[in-house]
Amino acid sequence: MVSWSFTTSRVVVVLLGLLSLFQSVTSIRLGLVRLPSSDLPLFREAPAFRNGEECGSTDADRINVAMTLDANYLRGTMAAVLSMLQHSTCPENLAFYFLSAHDAPELFSSIKSTFPYLNMTIYHFNSNRVRGKISKSIRQALDQPLNYARIYLADTIPENVKRVIYLDSDLVVVDDIAKLWGVDMEGKIVAAPEYCHANFTLYFTKDFWSDPALAKTFDGRKPCYFNTGVMIMDVEKWRREKYTDKVEEWMAVQKQQKRIYHLGSLPPFLLVLAGNIKAVDHRWNQHGLGGDNLEGKCRSLHPGPISLLHWSGKGKPWLRLDSRRPCIVDHLWAPYDLYRSSRHFFEE
Repeated sequence: MVSWSFTTSRVVVVLLGLLSLFQSVTSIRLGLVRLPSSDLPLFREAPAFRNGEECGSTDADRINVAMTLDANYLRGTMAAVLSMLQHSTCPENLAFYFLSAHDAPELFSSIKSTFPYLNMTIYHFNSNRVRGKISKSIRQALDQPLNYARIYLADTIPENVKRVIYLDSDLVVVDDIAKLWGVDMEGKIVAAPEYCHANFTLYFTKDFWSDPALAKTFDGRKPCYFNTGVMIMDVEKWRREKYTDKVEEWMAVQKQQKRIYHLGSLPPFLLVLAGNIKAVDHRWNQHGLGGDNLEGKCRSLHPGPISLLHWSGKGKPWLRLDSRRPCIVDHLWAPYDLYRSSRHFFEE
């Protein structure tokens, strides 16, 4: 093992980053490659994933995936992206749209150096769009402006994007994402797994259900809980029918009139869409692996086939693994973890 000096290794990394600018990779939006900030975790470079012979290469073959990009969840994002590429028959057809609340070149550089061949673009999400509209929830992480970015997704990504899969950063995909992309939405604006066995009334307060004017919003619908961390969205229809305004109307009720829910950006989605989405097989969101929103206790897998593992809830697998107190399910996330410590980075 060769031990490099700190200065030498920094120079080498910068040179490698600059050389990558000259690679003939037209699918990646290139920018100045900078050394990742010391505040960000360091990651191993992922292998290149190539399309199979049966894959097309037209716009019609593209699979659009949108995710938020945040330093606190960057390790989860890297694992999620790797899992999709690794299990995809046509990985080069995946186009990633990342939404970031900060203009952080280091985030771009980190993804670019980890996935040199990734077709991706980062879009700035203006946090001012939700400041003053967010009410305090039961967990601080749910109050962050970026948690509300999915509401504004259709207005942030290019208008020529008609349909997109939105995914949280605390999950891994263990099946070909093209299968989820191929779901027939049957004219619905959102497709997602529904959980009709869940007690739907618990997602809203007594003040909501005791107000006849508010409670009747579900008249004519059979509302079921769905998790907004895994959704196929018809963003063209979302724009045309102004669904952002519809969701914001309920956020205004919560902020200005009375407290009608406790769970961040989820309830206003449910108020607008519950009972009127395309139901997707439960295998596409084995959710709740992060436990509840208060303690994050370990949970076991639900029975049945699995295509996507989702650590929704307070507990995140990378934090529990680092604490050396992981849950059993966290070991299913670990094979996709590209993180490496700074010590290993400078001694390899």
